[in-house]
Amino acid sequence: MSKIENVSRRGFLRGLLSTGALVLSVPVLRSQAEAEAGPAASALPASIAARAPFHPSVFLGIETYGTVYIIAARSEMGTGITTSLPRVVADELDADWRRVQIRQAPGDPQYGDQDTDGSHSVRSFFEIMRVAGATARQMLLTAAANQWGVPVADCATELHEIVYRPAAAKKDSPARRSGYGELAAAAAKLPVPPPAEVRLKPRSAWIYIGKDAPYYNLEKIVTGQARYGYDAEIPGMLFASIEHPPVLGGKAASHDDTEAMRVAGVKQTVELEGPQGPGPHFQPLGGVAVIAENTWAAFQGRKKLKIHWDNGPNAGYNSGPYKQQLMATARQPGKVARVVGDVDAEFAKGGRVVEAEYYAPHLSHAPMEPPAALADFRDGKVTIWAPTQDPQGLQAAVAQALKIGKEEVICHVTLLGGGFGRKSFPDFAVEAAVLSKRLGAPVKVCWSREDDIQFDYYHSVAAMYMKASLDAQGKPTAWLARSVFPPIGSTFNSHAVYGGRGELAMGWTTIPFDLPNLRVENGPAAAHVRIGWLRSVANVYHAFAVQSFAAELAHAAGRDPLEYLLMLIGPNRTIDFKGLAKVPPGYALETGRMKRVVELAADQAGWGKRKLGAGVGMGIAVHWSFLTYVATVVEAEVSAKGDLKILRVDTAVDAGTIVNPAAVRAQFEGAAIFGTSLALHGEITAAGGAIVQSNFQDYPVARINQAPRETRIHLVDSTAPPAGVGEPGVPPFAPALCNAVFAATGKRIRELPLSKHFSV
Repeated sequence: MSKIENVSRRGFLRGLLSTGALVLSVPVLRSQAEAEAGPAASALPASIAARAPFHPSVFLGIETYGTVYIIAARSEMGTGITTSLPRVVADELDADWRRVQIRQAPGDPQYGDQDTDGSHSVRSFFEIMRVAGATARQMLLTAAANQWGVPVADCATELHEIVYRPAAAKKDSPARRSGYGELAAAAAKLPVPPPAEVRLKPRSAWIYIGKDAPYYNLEKIVTGQARYGYDAEIPGMLFASIEHPPVLGGKAASHDDTEAMRVAGVKQTVELEGPQGPGPHFQPLGGVAVIAENTWAAFQGRKKLKIHWDNGPNAGYNSGPYKQQLMATARQPGKVARVVGDVDAEFAKGGRVVEAEYYAPHLSHAPMEPPAALADFRDGKVTIWAPTQDPQGLQAAVAQALKIGKEEVICHVTLLGGGFGRKSFPDFAVEAAVLSKRLGAPVKVCWSREDDIQFDYYHSVAAMYMKASLDAQGKPTAWLARSVFPPIGSTFNSHAVYGGRGELAMGWTTIPFDLPNLRVENGPAAAHVRIGWLRSVANVYHAFAVQSFAAELAHAAGRDPLEYLLMLIGPNRTIDFKGLAKVPPGYALETGRMKRVVELAADQAGWGKRKLGAGVGMGIAVHWSFLTYVATVVEAEVSAKGDLKILRVDTAVDAGTIVNPAAVRAQFEGAAIFGTSLALHGEITAAGGAIVQSNFQDYPVARINQAPRETRIHLVDSTAPPAGVGEPGVPPFAPALCNAVFAATGKRIRELPLSKHFSV
């Protein structure tokens, strides 16, 4: 009789690699010390930096044998942040990258803000990491000078060494040298200089910043050795799969687990309480959890549950009528968010008026790794392993649910198999912690793909109304923009119906055009599902409306869309959006930089220079988000049969100072794929309050044959401060694609996704 063995995909990959059936060639830089120490070194905790003899910063430690430990305090979900920020430290330290080991930090306020969201990791930590590296370098220089009895000014750093070579010495005279490890103990005895006294390198001396680098853990990822949230395991753990109420706010009126308990491996069922208070917040959705000895048994037992649901007040939520309600609201005057001049007076003059309505549906994050978390509650404390974007937020949510102090929650951050904002919400980890406390054993909560799509914190649905009057040359003399969407604030207060300042500042109140009369409004919309932040957040639908309408106005004026867009942006100037958006000092919108990316993307795409075939068109869009300027040109083809193909994407990016260009290019290439998925397929709908879509068969992501055939990223060389990278590539993609479709077919797309209009 044949033996059946349950082999995971990761185990299968390892088997292929061990037999030589699959050979992957990738450029990988590994730590020399890690290679010498063996696999056990990879299990060392982040505290190893603090235990090193020399640790002048919470982010850095140096051993006497020369290994440099750098702490990654942000979560890794494919962005390369756990490579980029440590390279900033290594650059200022003049460390040999081959002798650097990176350790993931647990949730801890000593590392500052750990929320890996909002595309601000490099921007927020660039100077902090530079100071951390430069402080250690300065102290090592002082330690060497003290040992040698020479002036510090006559000492310098070379890769992982301090060198004494006074200016008066002969060119070929031998230099004294000491490695960092040799100086670690002596440097540790010195006072740590305050940041104001630390000298940073000039840009011309950078050795890593601005240079391409592969991800630090790339080898482990491609060989199946990397550990994600779903891989977390400890002895004696139980597995849980939860049947959530199908409608937000619903609860189990009764349930029968008789058949579930007959499934081999199922141990018990547990009823979970749903959200309490004015909004779902980060709380579990409630339902019935099936507890088992393995994931398979938990999933199978859950299928056997018989539950009678009380669906609550959201049971009447249906996407079709709700869409019509949003569109109707968008046609009515709303809450004024920004005013320039007097649009009503200008409209009253008559003349040519252009109006348009746009609609974008709810979206799901659908990361490749569904939510999963392992919790172990004992002795009044809980330890959690989770793929979280915000370990400190997780600690706070778990502490509140368990009624313990935040300091009693230990959060170990695993790799994330994608996040896109979903894993900033720790509800799944709270479920694991609550179950572990109730059962007195470690519990791993495993969400299925269906759970992930049907119980998400959804990207908001939005309806937008636009109106403009044009002068004889086709230039807008007045522009009215009205947006209606259930806000993210509703997740924390169910009574919230208007967008917050942050959401409105995402491409709405921050419209950068040179307009004599502008009014921006926001209408009310009640939420019936959990609303959350998804990659680029409100920028996605706001950019779709603004950049699509700009192209419509260009057509109405009989002008080239590129030329018209540049005209709308207007002369070079600085816009600070005072009172409208929270913009850090030094980051006001500069229209000259915006025009530069528009011109660069168009030039690289061959706008107006290349002869396009029948049914082929180009579209352009530009957007400023997360302090980064991005322009995208999409070339698309629509066949006579209505088949839509994306032939080429050219994206120009000005993100200020860039730490790792290779990672930035990867992020914007990924944004083109992500944008393709949203534009072609993205739509979440509800019927009777329950989400209709359940898996990739009805919520598809772009496949290889649907992805852009060619994607080219053009980075602007800039000395400006670092800006966002992970999210800004998404907003201009959909309008650029829809504008390309219009150029190819003459059909204007005002409602997403494109699968409603073409075969994709």
